[in-house]
Amino acid sequence: MPRLPDDLLSCPVCAAGLELLAAGQTLGCAAGHRFDAAKQGYFNLLTGRGTAFQPDTAEMVQARADFLGADHYGHLQTAVADLAQRHAPHPRVILDAGAGTGYYLAELQRRHPGAALVALDISKFALRRAAGALGDGVCLVWDVWRTLPVRDAAVDVMINIFAPRNPTEFHRVLTPGGVLLVVTPLPGHLAEIADDAGLLAVRPDKAEGVATTLAGLFDEVDAVSVDYTLQLSPTDIYNVALMGPAGHHLSARDLTAGLAGFPGRTAASARFTVQVFRRSAGPSGLADV
Repeated sequence: MPRLPDDLLSCPVCAAGLELLAAGQTLGCAAGHRFDAAKQGYFNLLTGRGTAFQPDTAEMVQARADFLGADHYGHLQTAVADLAQRHAPHPRVILDAGAGTGYYLAELQRRHPGAALVALDISKFALRRAAGALGDGVCLVWDVWRTLPVRDAAVDVMINIFAPRNPTEFHRVLTPGGVLLVVTPLPGHLAEIADDAGLLAVRPDKAEGVATTLAGLFDEVDAVSVDYTLQLSPTDIYNVALMGPAGHHLSARDLTAGLAGFPGRTAASARFTVQVFRRSAGPSGLADV
């Protein structure tokens, strides 16, 4: 059953507080707005126009689950959890903006079993997996470009891994001094297989761009590079190609055909940067709450 502090979520319709009702099967507010859990355990809070973004498909999510399940990104998972623990050792609430299958949030849950967890993603297929992985975490279908269904200054730690960022909303929902961890790929990430797998190129200034977009609302306090070599089978390469943004445009059939002649194992670089930002007071008009 999901676990939800009373002062954490807000109704996407009227902004009143959301509470768990009906033994955790419904989220509801005092105004009578209700959101029932899907049978897989997640809640869809999107109302009105929904989202303009294309959610990950079932096939993309299956590829991600298979790739991450093989622990290829285990070093990154550990680095994220280590940095979160270093900069916020006793979080009450942890939120993953762009949680996917919950792979990274699950490690934070393991280290902080008393913390309440919120997983946001626009893909219901991803959140089906996250709900199963996180147990008492609250998994919400949501578009991070909209006002987040979270109360002001309610979150102690937020992680944002290969996902869109909404700096103003991230600032609003984090506690004063709260911590935001952002993961982006470094140049050279998966470069050895990029052409054959149809992967998108990584901008050389990607990490600097993150700091620029968060300037004035967050102060960068730490950054760690995670750099190691993967040994990937053709199936692994298929999965890593299909699970990312390029998966919206790739043909699974063409990808399979293109990888038919690959050796049993191909070395590929895994290169990431994990940046840690602390919520600042912000510019005038965005004072701490």
